[in-house]
Amino acid sequence: MRGLVRLAKRYWTVLWRPSRYFSLGFLTILGFVAGIVFWGGFNTALELTNTEKFCIGCHEMRDNVYQELQGTIHFSNRSGVRAKCSDCHVPHNWTDKIARKMQASKEVWGKIFGTINTPEKFEAMRRTLAEHEWERMKANDSLECRNCHLFQSMDFTKQSKRAVDAHSTQLASGDKTCIDCHKGIAHRLPNMAGRQP
Repeated sequence: MRGLVRLAKRYWTVLWRPSRYFSLGFLTILGFVAGIVFWGGFNTALELTNTEKFCIGCHEMRDNVYQELQGTIHFSNRSGVRAKCSDCHVPHNWTDKIARKMQASKEVWGKIFGTINTPEKFEAMRRTLAEHEWERMKANDSLECRNCHLFQSMDFTKQSKRAVDAHSTQLASGDKTCIDCHKGIAHRLPNMAGRQP
């Protein structure tokens, strides 16, 4: 134990003692370059976790919700524009993305501890998982939806009367947000029996 304390003190002294061999300018430039390399590596790793390959890398997602997504308009449509998992579950701007990644790190526990590792366990947790996601999207005013679907760009002449009524009143006034009406748009709804509106 004493040896470990001495080693820690030695490294602490080295860190705070002026360098004998390198100039302050060299150390500053080296720190700047190291910062750029770290930042680039961090952002690259962050973007890799936003890929569809990463999202469906575990069978819990690949065999459950990804299968459901494939049957929706967000996966296959006349224009060929396809939403991937992170388009709907991770905000695009950096600060919100970091906050969401920190929240999502808790979801790793589901993988590690096997709480949703079978179709039966996933179904048992489906409502809880969905409600957490709905609450999150309600709290951020459906930010992920609004990354692609802009209210200002909606062409009401190409919408059904029901959609026009909802979008032009409730959505425009801020009374509701996208997720209030569009639950189950990309994934099958859980059993909603007993749920309060």
